[in-house]
Amino acid sequence: MKIGLDIMGGDFAPEATVSGAIAAYKHLSSDQKLVLIGDQEIAAGILRENDFDPGNFEFVHTTEVIGMGEHPTKAIVQKPASSIAVGFKMLKEGEIDAFSSAGNSGAMLVGSMFSIKTIPGVLRPAITSIIPQLKGALSILLDVGANADCKPEYFPQFGLLGSLFAQYVYNIQNPRVALMNIGEEEEKGNILCQAAYPLMKESKLFNFVGNVEGRNAFYDDADVIVCDGFTGNIILKLAESFYDVLVQRNIKDNFIDMFNYEQYGGSPILGVNAPVVVGHGISSPEAIKNMVLLSRNMVESGLVDKIKAAFE
Repeated sequence: MKIGLDIMGGDFAPEATVSGAIAAYKHLSSDQKLVLIGDQEIAAGILRENDFDPGNFEFVHTTEVIGMGEHPTKAIVQKPASSIAVGFKMLKEGEIDAFSSAGNSGAMLVGSMFSIKTIPGVLRPAITSIIPQLKGALSILLDVGANADCKPEYFPQFGLLGSLFAQYVYNIQNPRVALMNIGEEEEKGNILCQAAYPLMKESKLFNFVGNVEGRNAFYDDADVIVCDGFTGNIILKLAESFYDVLVQRNIKDNFIDMFNYEQYGGSPILGVNAPVVVGHGISSPEAIKNMVLLSRNMVESGLVDKIKAAFE
C-alpha cells in the first residue's frame, strides 16, 4: 500500500506536514509506504532536523504549490507541476492507493472529480465530517461543503455513502441514517427537505430513521446525518467555534475534547474512484498523522469497491 501525502498543503506546511508524516510512519506496517509529494529538498532538511532517515519515505519532487486562495479549477489546470495536481495524477495512474492534503479544499474536490472521477451512478460526491455524541460515540455528517446547492435525489445517495463509510471504516453496524431538518415530523422543512424525505424513506439501501433537529445532533439519535453542503458546513464550523471558545475560556471536559479536529485527521470525499482525504487548513502534525491513518483505513476497508458495488 502506498499513501500519497501533499507536504506543501496547509497553513503550516511543510513543517507541520513533514512532522505529521514522521508521526504517522510509527503507526504504519512494513508493507505500508508513505509517499511525500512536494519540495524534496525542504522536506529532507526538516527530516534531518528531526534526526529521521529520509529513506523511510518515498519522495516525488514538485516545484509548484496551489495556494489556499487560488481558484481551484484554474489552479489545477495552470499548475500541473503542483503537489496537488501531481498527487492526483499519481492516484489516477495507480502509483498511490490514496491521496490526502490539507491544502486548497476546492482544488482537492476539483482534482477528485476531473482526475479520478466520480463513481458511475453517483450524482455528486460528498465531503464528510465527524460529529461527537454525548455518550462517547461518533456520527457522520454529510455533505459539509462540496454541494452548497442540492437536489432532492442527492440526499438518498448521501445517506448510502455515509452508511457505507460508517459501517466499513468506523465499524458501525446497520447505521441509522437521519435527515437534518427543522422538526422531527415528516412534513417539516423547506422544499428541498420535504422532497428528499420520501426518497430517503423509500430507499431499501440504508436504515432511515427520519428527521433529526440541530439540537439533537450531538445525541445518540443517528449514526449518519444527511444535509446539503451549505447547512453541513455551518454546523461543522459552528461546532469548531464552540470548541475554540471553550478552550480559550480554559473549560475542561471530555466531551468538549472530542470536538478537537486534530484527532479525526480530515474529511473524506466519498463517491469518487479512490480514497481522497481533505485536511483542515490549520492542520497540526497530529492532524496530519491522523489524516494519513484515515487514508490507510479507507484503503484497508475496501470502501471504494464497496461503494462501486452499491451503485452498480
